[in-house]
Amino acid sequence: MGSGEGLLPTEPSDSPTEGPDGWGVGRVSSPRSQVSIFEALGREYEEIVFFHDASSGLRAIVAIHSTVLGPALGGTRFYPFETEEDALRDVLRLARGMTFKAAAAGLDLGGGKAVIVGDPKRIKSEELLRAYGRFIDSLGGRYITAEDVGTSRDDMDLVRRETRFVTGVSPHLGGSGDPSPVTAIGVFEGLRACAQEVWGDPSLAGKRVAVQGVGKVGHHLVRLLVDAGAHCVVADVDVDAVARVVREFGVETAEPDKVHAVHCDVFAPCALGAVIRDDTLPELKCRVVAGSANNQLERPEHGRALHEAGILYAPDYVINAGGLINVSDELMGYSEERAMARVRGIYQTLRAVFHLASTKGIPTAEAADQFAAERMRKIGRLRLLHVPPRAGPSA
Repeated sequence: MGSGEGLLPTEPSDSPTEGPDGWGVGRVSSPRSQVSIFEALGREYEEIVFFHDASSGLRAIVAIHSTVLGPALGGTRFYPFETEEDALRDVLRLARGMTFKAAAAGLDLGGGKAVIVGDPKRIKSEELLRAYGRFIDSLGGRYITAEDVGTSRDDMDLVRRETRFVTGVSPHLGGSGDPSPVTAIGVFEGLRACAQEVWGDPSLAGKRVAVQGVGKVGHHLVRLLVDAGAHCVVADVDVDAVARVVREFGVETAEPDKVHAVHCDVFAPCALGAVIRDDTLPELKCRVVAGSANNQLERPEHGRALHEAGILYAPDYVINAGGLINVSDELMGYSEERAMARVRGIYQTLRAVFHLASTKGIPTAEAADQFAAERMRKIGRLRLLHVPPRAGPSA
């Protein structure tokens, strides 16, 4: 399903197909490297949609992985991908992750993601974002968007002017505000679950935590850890971010490319993904790997390697689901109290994943996948039960 041709090339042609007034789905062709869209969809994905508006410069891809549990919700990443092939790979990978994140979090949502191709510092505009909103609206609610890398709450406010299928908007529009503090609270609750599993006590007092990345989420996480009595070592490629955290909390620092090797109780990746890989695994000196970064394992087998090394891994899409849980509450009319109660439930979710892993003797990453897949199977099955349409209220 989805709009577009059967092949996605790496470069656009000089003559895209346009609809009236420059609107349309770009038809691209190139004699070079091509990726079969249906091959990319495989057996899992439901839909890929390509959006193109020549006037504003919009080139976007939406991938819907699954709507078994409900409409697909996922952020919009605005990034200058080198090729369209790179953009397609990224959006597919991210969409699948959102399906498992929503399922494990107990949400009645599926997984999807969107990418806008281009440098947001150069081409982002009101015209482009509102054109994007119009396209999102054309999907009729199968996909609901939110902010991600390269987009912000202000951007979502512009998108909201064209569609109601957007979350993470400003409070005056019924939104929940900045999701970063809430994501950090979810990660903190996940760290408490890890401490309970490893040391038999959820307290983090006295624990040494190495935090890689002290941007929005990492900064809030350090605050929570320090308040809980933990000792933090921080690192970030942004020296100003590090200076701010040191100034506010008096924490130690480490080099960004060496922080994973610090002697600590917990290594918390809160920056880029793929930090657990062949070259970093032997250098880990911790009992727990748990942080807010997405895709922390470079390859699935690295989850088993952590398991065999006796290091507890908190699957990233389980522990970092706080932001998703928070913005999803906007779909019901945002209630901070209700959203925070569900975010704090990450503690129990991780405990359930750890129990499943222990019972089956499998890595926690595999247990998380099974946990999410089982919920999709059980709850998704209910949609096969026929419910006759209800009659409206009598006059």
